[in-house]
Amino acid sequence: MPRKNTPPKRELIPDTKFGDRLISQFIGAMMEAGKKSTAERIIYTALNSAEKKTGQPGIEVFHKALNNVKPVLEVKSRRVGGATYQVPVEVRADRRVALAIRWLITYSRARGEHTMAEKLSAEFVAAANNEGASIKKKEDTHKMAEANKAFAHFRW
Repeated sequence: MPRKNTPPKRELIPDTKFGDRLISQFIGAMMEAGKKSTAERIIYTALNSAEKKTGQPGIEVFHKALNNVKPVLEVKSRRVGGATYQVPVEVRADRRVALAIRWLITYSRARGEHTMAEKLSAEFVAAANNEGASIKKKEDTHKMAEANKAFAHFRW
């Protein structure tokens, strides 16, 4: 990372089907070995499947799931006088989205369905209904921050 000035944020190009920047960011995070078209196909299939399961538009299910998974607080390690404290801090907006996307993908891959599109759509539907592993991860993060509230004065 440069010492003097921070590099400018890159502008995300919206995806082709929905014209949504969050879908584009999700595709980028989902992609493995540079296979963007494969990642796009998986996500679009998952959104169609989620639409069939819920009866709502797939893009709305996606946005609802993402908003439900976004964490508000997290803990960061802070070393003070030889002891390491877990200090609760608020999560920046861009990191909030990145964490939600990462958790949705991670816990989708760990599911038991057959194809990745099925796993992803099941996780979208579960997260939209405030259930599932990614929601549990958010709640665990919040619980940890709440438990370490006493160290909030070490915030920097």
